[in-house]
Order: sequence, then C-alpha cells, then structure tokens
Amino acid sequence: MAETKKLFDQFAPVTPEEWRAKAEVDLKGADFEKKMVWRTNEGFNAQPLYRSVDIADLKQTKSLPGEFPYVRGTRHNNDWKVRQNINVDDVKAANAKAIEVLNKGINSIGFHMHNSDVDLRELLKGISLPACEINLMCCPKCAVKYAKELVEICKENGCVDTFVGSISFNPFKRTFKHGEPFPGDIVAMATELMNTVKPVAHLRVLSVDSLALNNAGAYIYQELGYALAWGAEWMAMLTDAGFTADEVANRIKFNMGVSTVYFMEIAKFRAARELWALIVKQFNPANDYSCMMNVNAETSRFNQTIYDSYVNLLRSQTEAMSAALACVDSIVVTPFDAPYKTPATSRSCSRKRATSTRSLTPLAVPTMWRC
Repeated sequence: MAETKKLFDQFAPVTPEEWRAKAEVDLKGADFEKKMVWRTNEGFNAQPLYRSVDIADLKQTKSLPGEFPYVRGTRHNNDWKVRQNINVDDVKAANAKAIEVLNKGINSIGFHMHNSDVDLRELLKGISLPACEINLMCCPKCAVKYAKELVEICKENGCVDTFVGSISFNPFKRTFKHGEPFPGDIVAMATELMNTVKPVAHLRVLSVDSLALNNAGAYIYQELGYALAWGAEWMAMLTDAGFTADEVANRIKFNMGVSTVYFMEIAKFRAARELWALIVKQFNPANDYSCMMNVNAETSRFNQTIYDSYVNLLRSQTEAMSAALACVDSIVVTPFDAPYKTPATSRSCSRKRATSTRSLTPLAVPTMWRC
C-alpha cells in the first residue's frame, strides 16, 4: 500500500514572526497595527490571523460538546430549534397560524399574549405538546395564572415528563424600560411560580431577557455582563428563599439577541455558557447538568433599516448563522419588514395591521413591550 503524504508536509513550517515579516513587506510600508489589527468595541485587539500556538494554553479547547463547562455546546449534536413568535390578539387565528407553521417545519412556538384572558386550551388545541416547544410571553402578573393552566393541560395530555417550554416571568422589564420598580413582591411571586410548575420538569419560568438590551443598542460585552448578572440574581434570590441550586438553575431561560458582528457573537454565546456554568457551580448544585445554559437567540431589531428593508435579510442571515454555529438551543429570525409593518408571517393573527405596505412609520411599541 502506498505511503500517504499530506500536502503541506512538503513545505517548511512558518513561524508567526516570519508570517508577520512577509505581511509587512506586502503592506509596502503601511503600519501593520493600523491596517491589519481590528480594535473591537469590547476593548481588545483582534489579530488578522490566529494559529495553533495562539490557543495552545487555552483549557477550553480540550473540552468536548456536552462536557462541563459547555463551551462547545450543551449537546452532542447541533440540532437547534427553529422558533416562530406569534401575536395572540385572536386566539383562534393564532392557533391556526401555529398549526400551519408547525406543519411547515417550525418546531418551537412563541406566543405573545397581550391580554390576561387568553384561553390556553383553545390556543393549544390540535397541537401535539410533546412534539414541539411552547413558549408563553405574557405580563409578569399573569405568569402564575398561565402556569397553573399549562400544568393542568400537560397533566390532561399525559406529557408532564415530555413537555418542553417556557413562561416568561420577567418582573425586571418594567425597571429596564421605564426606570420604575416592579409593583409586587418578586420573590413571593417567583416562589409561587416555582411551586406551581414542579410537576412539569422541563418548563422554564425565570426569564433573563437580555434581548431587550441588545435591541436598545448594548454592546456585546454589555449584554453578556447584564445577562449573567441577571441570572446570578435569580440564583441568589431563590436559593435564599429555600430552593436548591438545581431547582432554580433548571427553571432559568436566557433570551438573548444577536448582532451582525459575526465572530464576536459566536464567542459571546460560547463565553456565556462557560461563565454561566461557573456561576451556577458556586451555588453547589448536585448535578453538573444544572450548570447548562438554555438560550433562545433572536436576531436584532436594533440594526434593521426601514429605507432598504431587503438589506435586513442579509443582516439576519449572518446573525442566524452566528447563533447556529454557537450552538444555541433555539433561534428566532426577525422578519425583515418588522420595523415598519406587521410581518406577513403573523398578520393573520394580529388585529393591528399596517394600512399600506409602503408605510415607513414604525410601530410605536414593539410587540414584546405591549404587556
């Protein structure tokens, strides 16, 4: 059998110093640092080329997907969920839209519920609960009510062990948006919520919604820092209230944004998983699996334009790729025309419709804040 030779074995290895010297020659006197080195918004220099010697001392490169601290993902595969959010202004229309998109390949649904009287049984009618992820976005004051109804529905359908989903209990939204304190006892409400959903193991109810910060223009490091601090606050508050670290960590869901800074966004999610695992570890969980971060990523609205909206398709594409390669759990791609009209994908289930497809007047309040 002929001996196999690798192509690059025929060439002498090149040191980093030799590569830089050749690059400086090709630059014809231009400053290497100014031309080739990128100064990021996060405050460090990104080199134009990285080699194996640059990562030789990084311990993270030695871990595998699914291994603590989960830098390379929490799963052994990269099968993320494709999620579509639907406005629930008309329950029957929202249910019909959900069934339609599920039959087209969507496997995660997010329902934006703007009222406190949504009939969950009608909303989920005809949907196989074990077959897809269900996420309810509602007012914090309605979270316990909907949690009780959802738990009962899961019991009736015999899927308390197989149901996967979330309810967005986010009492900090009011403070972030308006600078006003939440009018209620957060710990007491979170405690009632945690006790309510105990029968359904995979129902996450403690929301970390740094997507709002991303859409407000936060830099990557700012969103990451606030998200981790937010999650740590949930851990501290509820372990002090008597819950175990495992109970709290397994009920937290991160909803994060994705900007167009391609490689930095990949790095953000990888860093987030490692740092979150280390944070949860400090609370001494019984199982390392509790240190896994559950993340839904949504492409940004902050950088979308209303004047050349098809450019938004390109931006969303790179953002979604960043999230996918970063091994998030689910991805929402924001419709390209969302800044100036009700997107066509959810128009049939929303009372608020754009009067003209040419209108350039943005909605006064994004749907996520309509509660």
